[in-house]
Amino acid sequence: MSVVIQKSVKILHTIQALNTQLAQPRKEGLKIGLVPTMGALHQGHISLVKAAKKQVDIVLVSIFVNPTQFNNPEDLKAYPRTIEEDTALLLEAGVDIVFAPEAEEMYPLAPMLKFDFGYLESILEGAFRPGHFNGVGVVVSKLFNITKPDFAFFGQKDLQQVAIIRKMVEDLSFQLELVIVPTVREEDGLALSSRNRRLSMEDRAKAILLSQQLRVARVELLAGRSWFDIQIEVTHKFDQCSGVRLEYFELVKTNSLEIASEANIEQVDLKNYSLCTAAFVGDVRLIDNLPI
Repeated sequence: MSVVIQKSVKILHTIQALNTQLAQPRKEGLKIGLVPTMGALHQGHISLVKAAKKQVDIVLVSIFVNPTQFNNPEDLKAYPRTIEEDTALLLEAGVDIVFAPEAEEMYPLAPMLKFDFGYLESILEGAFRPGHFNGVGVVVSKLFNITKPDFAFFGQKDLQQVAIIRKMVEDLSFQLELVIVPTVREEDGLALSSRNRRLSMEDRAKAILLSQQLRVARVELLAGRSWFDIQIEVTHKFDQCSGVRLEYFELVKTNSLEIASEANIEQVDLKNYSLCTAAFVGDVRLIDNLPI
């Protein structure tokens, strides 16, 4: 079933309808680009669409709030769902196809398959969101199999998710190319996120602490200061901010996410590293990262 928004833009809700719509472009050898999202779209998502439009013939955006990647039922319940706003934004951006399935379409039966991403599941986001990356692996692999894109576009803001998906693509031999698009930020530095709309005005002002401290830490690192001294000072800054609770602030290898430690800090080549952080601002959990 599909609803025509414009001659060149369709919203499709079933896998069968999507396959029908993509049959001719595939036959013609047109390049298909997938932008997977969970909706509540913002200009960060649109930057992915713009990147896709430069490289492919057909831009396909999926909108699906994936229940299997939420370890907290309340977080799933609170996740914003703004399908009408989203489709209007995508229409303006010139997207060709929107795939917006219901949960029953993606999961007619509860998935039994389990992904094991090794140490990537026990650090950073994996340590605080058990089961999250299994859910990501399942839904993204399903989307890859359903849409069979030539390119898939992801944001650098979810750096650990990018590492997980890159590993999955390599291990399972998906015939596609990953394109990673830089993080888009507000003027004050706050990384764009669907969760930002849940922040109160007071908490929105506090949320810039994440990007602010990432920038401070990068400057200090490039000036030659000890990473562990910087980490202690940053943690103290978060502790001093009422209503903000830091979960982690780490220096990691950008591609492998290996965490800098006493054992390997002497071999650190900063150009291959990124800073990663996560914190609760009020009751909203935000993540951010910054390449060195």
